[in-house]
Amino acid sequence: MNRRLALQESSIKEVHFMEGERAEVGIDVHKRTYSVTLWSEERDEVVTRWTQPADPSALIRSMTPFKEHVNRVVYEAGPTGYGLVRALRAEGFRADVIAPSRTPKSTGQEAKSDRLDSRRLSMWSAKKLLKAVRIPTLEEEGDRQVFRTRDDMVAKRRRVKQQIKGFLLQHGIEEPDGLQTWARRGVESLRKMKLSAQLRFSLDFLLADLEHYDSQVQKADAALKSLAATRRHKQASEALQTVPGVGTVTAMAMRTELIAPERFDKGRQVAAMAGLAPLVSSSGETTRQGPLMKCGNARLRKILIEAAWRWMARDDWAAERYGRLVRNRGDRKKAIAGMARRLVIILWRISVTGEPYRPRPDQEPAPGSRTVRKGCQPGLPDKNIKRKRAPSSTRQHPVSVQPPT
Repeated sequence: MNRRLALQESSIKEVHFMEGERAEVGIDVHKRTYSVTLWSEERDEVVTRWTQPADPSALIRSMTPFKEHVNRVVYEAGPTGYGLVRALRAEGFRADVIAPSRTPKSTGQEAKSDRLDSRRLSMWSAKKLLKAVRIPTLEEEGDRQVFRTRDDMVAKRRRVKQQIKGFLLQHGIEEPDGLQTWARRGVESLRKMKLSAQLRFSLDFLLADLEHYDSQVQKADAALKSLAATRRHKQASEALQTVPGVGTVTAMAMRTELIAPERFDKGRQVAAMAGLAPLVSSSGETTRQGPLMKCGNARLRKILIEAAWRWMARDDWAAERYGRLVRNRGDRKKAIAGMARRLVIILWRISVTGEPYRPRPDQEPAPGSRTVRKGCQPGLPDKNIKRKRAPSSTRQHPVSVQPPT
């Protein structure tokens, strides 16, 4: 197959451009192949297309002869990561990775292939219809991988716990005391439970998996804690943990998944990125808010919803607000999602300003003290106060912080 693709790559016809003509390059990236299409903005049609082995160096060699005519190179984010876009940018190409959830969708059925996907990407790029994602630095990507490794271990441990409960249910075995919260006494009761030799073997196998993933989660927690103590994260992480219910895991989720928070202008942008923005349907004078638009960061959304429960339990203002949402919406799930949305905005502001969380005052403040305006969210700095931003190696210019919406 590689030989056939190499022959196809070597047989690319010479591309002729008019003076000043610009082309958009769309690439459908896979583990083994790149499907490439050049779309001319002036002609409004495909200039050329080809398929070649998945080798960034070979792709750059193919495009170098007409580099001055290439306006932008785009491909969708996926399992292949950011190696290709970094290689293209290093060679002077303007290259972006596109968010797959933000690409235009057809309302009807249409054919799909690698060649057609690359054609659509190049055409949409020419029409300015694509939303690029931010490319993390190698250090940022490494930090994020530590958090995601911990998140993966927690998910695997959760699946083992579900398997154990499924095993007990299947064989009619009553759950011992303490297993509902997975207390140590509950797990020890499972180890001492009298069963047949076959069932004992199967349950011990699952318990060994549980012990393994408990150990892995502990190692990942220690690595995440060490990362939070590094110079680049320490100040911001400590400021984030001043919010009740926010610990090291939530703070580092914000630091690693919401990279360069100063690039956002409004809270609604942050909420959308975290997948905590409702689907709004408006027609005439009628406006309805539907379920969450789950096109954001699923890992961050999950962590924030968990943190919102703890925040509500430890902060009187949050508990009061949650109760009001439940009464108005009649749905606890929607209410906690609304609290998670408020929480991510507060954490974003703290990340940008570097200021600690300030609970809503219960009594009149002392003269001359800094306070939060009555009725506003706690923890948000007064926009008239000069901000002291948390350090960020990727910040390029200051960004104004708007009031919450």
